Amino acid sequence: MMTARHFGTLAIAGALAMSFGHAVLAQETIKIGELNSYKTQTAFLDPYKKGWELAIEEINAKGGVLGKKLEVISRDDGSNPGDAVRVADELVTREGVNILAGTFLSNIGLAVTEFAGKKQVFFLAAEPLTDKITWANGNKYTFRLRTTTYMQVATLLPDALAAKKKRWALVYPNFEYGQAAVAAFKEMMKAKQPDIEFVTEQAPPLGKVDAGAVVQAIDDAKPDAIFNVLFGADFSKLVREGTTRGTFKDKTVVSLLSGEPEYLDPVKEEAPVGWIVTGFPWDKIKTPEYLTFLAAYQKKYSDYPRLGSVVGYVTMKSLAAGIAKAGSTDTEKLITAFKGLKVDSPFGPFMYRASDHQATLGTYVGKIALENGKGTMSDFKFVDGATVLPSDEEVKKLRPATD
Repeated sequence: MMTARHFGTLAIAGALAMSFGHAVLAQETIKIGELNSYKTQTAFLDPYKKGWELAIEEINAKGGVLGKKLEVISRDDGSNPGDAVRVADELVTREGVNILAGTFLSNIGLAVTEFAGKKQVFFLAAEPLTDKITWANGNKYTFRLRTTTYMQVATLLPDALAAKKKRWALVYPNFEYGQAAVAAFKEMMKAKQPDIEFVTEQAPPLGKVDAGAVVQAIDDAKPDAIFNVLFGADFSKLVREGTTRGTFKDKTVVSLLSGEPEYLDPVKEEAPVGWIVTGFPWDKIKTPEYLTFLAAYQKKYSDYPRLGSVVGYVTMKSLAAGIAKAGSTDTEKLITAFKGLKVDSPFGPFMYRASDHQATLGTYVGKIALENGKGTMSDFKFVDGATVLPSDEEVKKLRPATD
């Protein structure tokens, strides 16, 4: 006869069995917490998500890492630093992750960098470009994949100097990324061309550019050249207004990110031909590693990759390589593994530097051209990120001793 005691014993046994089952299930995957501004930065982050989903599919199809499949738990960060920190904390405390990745805007990347340092959680900043993430605000728990503002400006510097223009107008979004890019441009140009003049600075709020007012201010200042850091919808508005008024005619324009299809595609036949840019000539790269990636991406999505696709893809490939090298997901072991970690990418092999945790992944530099009614890049070359980074000795002056 079944007594209350027996029922109690069975209930406890059942609960233990369920708990054990959940524990076993949890141990079968390696969780990665990913957060990004998906709702507001769709042009870059929709392709970015497709990129990391392709990478996870490829990694898991080959047996995962350390015999376990990778599982990504993704959240939107609300395009707000405070929300991003809250989401990061939820991923760590509720979902049990000890590896974070992602972020797009520089101010959000900095907020999560600070969170990672305080909570001692590994964080791979995928896209935010501000130099502070790996230099002034760097910490032992944070690494960064994408080329920084300093690196991107350095790749454009030879062409900017070759133009031999004295009077420059500066146009940038008034938040961390834009401010950092312009500061780097000023410093580098002054060092090489002491007589340079910056005749106007236009710094509209992110996503709220009054293109008419900006273009009028540029015309009034009568510059010989323009350095632009606007991107997304702000870039499109600037291009259309400036083209209509003839603002860019007979002027050298140097522009960060503007050769990326994310930002060229929306302006279509209005692409500003001749601008010197960093970007991604997706249909013209012929290296074997890139063509392999291109074929896999097009097979899965029936679409062409944007730069975000590459960044998302390489983010997860980097984490897989780091975990495999560490032989563990232990935070300290993962940090050690990432120092000097070598990773293969569609752009070729690169590494994460031990001195500042910055990846040496490079970028393409060229000129905007118009082909078949769409913007593309011409006269481009690939610049290895390692060639436009300061030395390890210089990094010691830029980065706090946190490692």
